[in-house]
Amino acid sequence: MEDHLGFSSNALIVLKKRYLNKNEKGEVIETPQAMLSRVAKAISSVERKYGADREAVKKFEKEIFDVTANLEFMPNSPTLMNAGKNLGQLSACFVVPVEDSMESIFDAIKATALIHKTGGGTGFNFSRLRQSKSVVRSTGGVASGPISFMKVFDAATQAVKQGGTRRGANMGILRVDHPDILEFIKCKGTEGEISNFNISIAITDAFMESVLKSEDYDLIDPHTKQSVAKLNARTVSDLIAECAHKNGEPGIVFIDKMNEDNPTAHLGQIESTNPCGEQPLLPFESCNLGSVNLAKMLKKVDESFQVDWEKLEKTTHLATRFLDNVIEANKFPLPQIKENTFKTRKVGLGVMGWATMLGFLGIAYDSDEAIGLAKQVMKFIYGHARKESVQLAKERGVFPAWKKSVWDKRNIKIRNATLTTIAPTGTISIIAGPTSSGIEPNFSLCYFRNVLDGEKLLEVDPAFEHVAKGGGFYSQELMKKIASGESIQNMDEVPDQIKTVFKTAMEITPFWHIKMQSAFQEFTDNAVSKTINLPNSASLDDVKEAYTLSHKLGCKGITVYRDGSRSVQVLTVDKKTEPAPLAASVDDLALFCPKSRPEVISGTTSKVTTGCGNLYITVNQNEEGHLFEVFTQMGKAGGCAASQLEAVGRMVSVALRGGIDIKAVVEQLKGIRCPSPSWANGKKIFSCADAIARVLEKRASEKKTPVSRIKVLSHVKGVPSFVQDDTSFANVVGVCVDCGFALRHQEGCLVCDACGYSKC
Repeated sequence: MEDHLGFSSNALIVLKKRYLNKNEKGEVIETPQAMLSRVAKAISSVERKYGADREAVKKFEKEIFDVTANLEFMPNSPTLMNAGKNLGQLSACFVVPVEDSMESIFDAIKATALIHKTGGGTGFNFSRLRQSKSVVRSTGGVASGPISFMKVFDAATQAVKQGGTRRGANMGILRVDHPDILEFIKCKGTEGEISNFNISIAITDAFMESVLKSEDYDLIDPHTKQSVAKLNARTVSDLIAECAHKNGEPGIVFIDKMNEDNPTAHLGQIESTNPCGEQPLLPFESCNLGSVNLAKMLKKVDESFQVDWEKLEKTTHLATRFLDNVIEANKFPLPQIKENTFKTRKVGLGVMGWATMLGFLGIAYDSDEAIGLAKQVMKFIYGHARKESVQLAKERGVFPAWKKSVWDKRNIKIRNATLTTIAPTGTISIIAGPTSSGIEPNFSLCYFRNVLDGEKLLEVDPAFEHVAKGGGFYSQELMKKIASGESIQNMDEVPDQIKTVFKTAMEITPFWHIKMQSAFQEFTDNAVSKTINLPNSASLDDVKEAYTLSHKLGCKGITVYRDGSRSVQVLTVDKKTEPAPLAASVDDLALFCPKSRPEVISGTTSKVTTGCGNLYITVNQNEEGHLFEVFTQMGKAGGCAASQLEAVGRMVSVALRGGIDIKAVVEQLKGIRCPSPSWANGKKIFSCADAIARVLEKRASEKKTPVSRIKVLSHVKGVPSFVQDDTSFANVVGVCVDCGFALRHQEGCLVCDACGYSKC
């Protein structure tokens, strides 16, 4: 069990927690080497089906093992988890159709549950469902509309855990011309609503034209295809921007651009994508993804690095054949998914480690040189993936739906209808790391990561570490400063040229984020997963400009995230409502509102061991230093435990924000008993409520310092202190429910850098 190959300490934690085989007791019984051997053997065995002899199969098996063991290429998570095992479901992406009938809706829910059970994510387009309050002819009743049914899908997802590792992820899409579009745009305005969905608006080119001209456009009844109302396009676009500015959702899908690049339009129109938006699929299609680690596609020449084009070519050919084999080795969750996947044989080869590669090359992410190299690299990968797919077609035949496809029209006999996809690589970039995720810039150059027994490991971007050591300014003290949240842009010891090259995500303007997405999209026949990072100070106009630019530059979608915008808020107060100066009656009392929440607030998170598990209690204070609100999270708890804790936190927060003396709150909670008391730091903890009271009491006794520069500290083991207005720790949105580390918003998902937990 000590065979760790070249995996980092953090990668080993992730592998042991989520990927390696376990026995009935939950004990790990597989080494990382055995996992890679299992995958290589399962995928290479497909070669026998097409006439390869034993020696050729063994050769390919070794090539697969080597390229993964050297961290040069990684397939998507389901392939690593399930290849060579009884479950055998290897795809990451699925689209399930939803037709406007009760039978279709609940068939789709059943299909979703089966897919999530095997580790896949699902996408839906709800545009075929009739609008709310329309008449149902068969019963004479009134339709509840798409959002109502989305909540049913959401509840089903909540109940099904993916292969025992995590809950499933969904993408919900609605066309901008659906009559319920305004309700859909706002459906995730309250955090916690429809929490297992990312949502996107399917926007047409005609709508974008109407936005520019501030014209009205038609809302179309899904059944009659007739106009039932009109809305002003600019008003709708402004609402989308307002909601995205608030919490990052909805995203936008440029549906006409997706269908313009649809290689098998004769089979149907693209209506939806997978949960992170990078994989457009037809109904009941699936796709297998994998990513080349660009940080490993370099060679050293004298004292500098260059792209190793020969190695990249070899890796691309091998990865393309690997992904085609995955289709054959796959055990699909539904027969119609197998049928439709085999028709088109779509694969999605992408990249990770782009920012790390740029760092080794000494190229700034926000530069024309980087944009040019992005196009060169992706064009190279696409070209060689196509060559390999053409070769596979000679050996094995074209994909069954080739006739009438775009490839038929070009007279190119090819094995796979699509070849390239830029996926988020949150977990597999940890496994292949340290390396940057997807095509994103680094969110921080250094991290403290949790390792075994609570020990903290300092992990540094390898390119920055190399440059710092070569430049003579590397030190453990400097790396710890960066890991604690200080930006190198403010450090005198770091040379200016290094500062230019190693900007982090929030130090790069949205313009360059979008240009980079567009550059990779140019040679990606599926789509690109990318977050357009905005500073907390970004305006609504900044969001609108991002939409316009991304459409103009040929992106297939866009997701914006304004730093600090997605933090759970206890309640929303209408700023127009003024508190009553004196309550004369019960009705008057109802008018009194707690103080409104500032946009940015600071606080501490404490970990308390209770009889129910580890309880994380966050206590925030306002600018005057007064305790202001409380949030709680109980490890992996769900259902009643989670809801009761949320209720306690909400009520305590209302009391604090309403000016109730903290001593009165503590007195009410302290000493409440439950059947499972525990001991923590030598004191008996009677219940979760008692734990909250003790943390509040301790925080109230500490010196209250007015917050002039918002400094956010965390006492959760392994989480670094960080400064909210420093960019090194941008996009931190909460605490991981598995390990207590910081959760970051990245590529449409919540990702824990420490243990690999993710929720899209």
